[in-house]
Amino acid sequence: MPEINAKMVNDLRAKTGLPMMECKKLLTETGGDVEKAIDLARKRGVKTSITERAATEGRVAAEISADKKRGAVVEIVCNTDFTAKSDPVLKVAKIAVEALLANPAVNPAENAEIKSTLTDVSKQTGENVQLGRTATLEGEYVGGYVYTTAGKGKIAVLMAFAGKPDDALVSHLGMHIVAARPIAHTREDVPADLVSRERDIAVEQAKATGKPQQIAEKIAEGKLNAFYGERVLLDQDFINAEVYKGKVSEFLKTKGATLKKYVRLEVGQ
Repeated sequence: MPEINAKMVNDLRAKTGLPMMECKKLLTETGGDVEKAIDLARKRGVKTSITERAATEGRVAAEISADKKRGAVVEIVCNTDFTAKSDPVLKVAKIAVEALLANPAVNPAENAEIKSTLTDVSKQTGENVQLGRTATLEGEYVGGYVYTTAGKGKIAVLMAFAGKPDDALVSHLGMHIVAARPIAHTREDVPADLVSRERDIAVEQAKATGKPQQIAEKIAEGKLNAFYGERVLLDQDFINAEVYKGKVSEFLKTKGATLKKYVRLEVGQ
């Protein structure tokens, strides 16, 4: 049995918001496995507030080709928001995304101008400034959205559609994906192990209230549907009821468009 040290307890507490003694007890029961401790707490009906987020600073840049057939997005990471919003960082992000848009097979990190600019910014600021993740998306019609209000250019979305959505739909759906943080496009895209994990937790929660196995399994199916409604894009309620009240899938139908794929990139996530 591994020793439950202060760091393990603090890590669990940061992820759940539970008292330290409760965290230590859960870790003891799960052999020091933080993720298993979180699951055990949920199975017992203990409400957790999993709010821990990576603190990495940076910016994203996204661009769409003139023919709307391709989109590209890049991430630049650094240590402070001051550097993240500086002109050199914005410049290198633009160079990188334009290179990727022109040729999805290229590795922007090997671009001599990008390398030089990143090195110069690091020397000037004393920070570790790097090119982070990149992505491209191609399709019949590709749209992009960069959240600049409170997100300060830290979140971007690329969306590939069948049909020809108008600019308003692209903007509304991009904003929804930014805010609602779906983990999958459709139910079929949710990893099987995650579905099994959620079902198991729901069954154990129901059994903890005294429900027999058969009833607990039926309750679990209802909770799984609720899980899909919260986490799967096409099952989610559209976030702006003033624009449309209903599911995202229904909203797309009213616009005569089908979302084929999307990419959501957030600094540090």
